[in-house]
Amino acid sequence: MPIKINSDLPACSILENENIFIMTEKRAVSQEIRPLKVAIVNLMPTRETTETQLLRLLGNTPLQVEISLVRMESHDFKNTSTDYLEKFYIPSSEVFKHRYDGMIITGAPVEQIPFEQVDYWKELCEVFEWSKTNVFSTIHICWGAQAGLYYHYGIPKYQLDKKMFGVFKHHVDRPESLILKGFGDVFHCPHSRHTEIRREDVENCKDLMVIAESYEAGIHLISDKAERNFFLTGHWEYDRETLSGEYFRDKDKGLDIQFPENYFPENDTTNEPLYNWGCSANLLYANWLNYCVYQRTPFDLNELKK
Repeated sequence: MPIKINSDLPACSILENENIFIMTEKRAVSQEIRPLKVAIVNLMPTRETTETQLLRLLGNTPLQVEISLVRMESHDFKNTSTDYLEKFYIPSSEVFKHRYDGMIITGAPVEQIPFEQVDYWKELCEVFEWSKTNVFSTIHICWGAQAGLYYHYGIPKYQLDKKMFGVFKHHVDRPESLILKGFGDVFHCPHSRHTEIRREDVENCKDLMVIAESYEAGIHLISDKAERNFFLTGHWEYDRETLSGEYFRDKDKGLDIQFPENYFPENDTTNEPLYNWGCSANLLYANWLNYCVYQRTPFDLNELKK
């Protein structure tokens, strides 16, 4: 939680310049506390696994967060029972009746299909449009990031020669970014995708900026200039065993799947995978909730505006 100090104290400006989370007496006295409202639009077939992964990251802060799980009504979720969806999820038509401090849009195994041919594309576009004035900050993950960049900014995706699959080293382009406070110069993150976003397309858009990238995996973290919308091409939420599960699943199906890079020690599948992105993942989501949402969202969500 923040340290509370008098705004006239000389240390105040020094700490602010160092990106230390401080709260002045004036703000502390006037602040009212309420749970942050966060919607998760879960497009993954491994629904329960993805829920657990994201909720673990969102729950690793002192902040109280109220979660709404959201489903697409125009899609038949074959891997999840109707009873489960009706019990734990709300349809997009219901989410449109509310406003949220934050939203997460997950990836989906449809990246090799043109956006307009995805069966729930029209419905997802309605979510994107609604979020402009009803959500303060949104994180888009993997295909969700590609879809968001395409809808909001017209940025295309490109087919890769081979799947980007493994754990890759990244470097920070903008250390002053709110969502990367406390990060070192480099960090690791898993990727599992057949398509990519190219840096030149992002740089040609005056409303976007690249925050972090990888020499091997390409641009990884993109945000708008206001740092309210974030686009993550990798999977911070993945557990230690997620990539190995994908690898062995595809191998058992006889699919042409390459070995995950930088993942199994000594490239030996009998070795436990190296889990070297957990600290960064927790820090990124804590930063998002704290600095990008909690510190900036209006107390009254009816005051939300673009």
